[in-house]
Amino acid sequence: MKLIYKPFGIILGILAALVGKRAFNFAWTKIDDEDPPKATTEEAAWPKLLAAAALQGVVFKLIRVVVDRYGARGFQYLTGVWPGEKRPDPDE
Repeated sequence: MKLIYKPFGIILGILAALVGKRAFNFAWTKIDDEDPPKATTEEAAWPKLLAAAALQGVVFKLIRVVVDRYGARGFQYLTGVWPGEKRPDPDE
């Protein structure tokens, strides 16, 4: 059953990336009127560049975790099998 989750997880990953991009762009418009700077833009200010990277990382990871969790719950609802570990490894 867990093998069946792989394509399901890939589709959820693509969905999370699309939602994350839109959420980041929305959040960035609240911070600055200009587009977020790219790392390859020569005259981009370091503080603005680092702020954009940090915000993007937080937004993308948050969206990914939420989508993965709800995807796993949906998979469990449909199949009766949880696609991952039942509980965290106590050694970690």
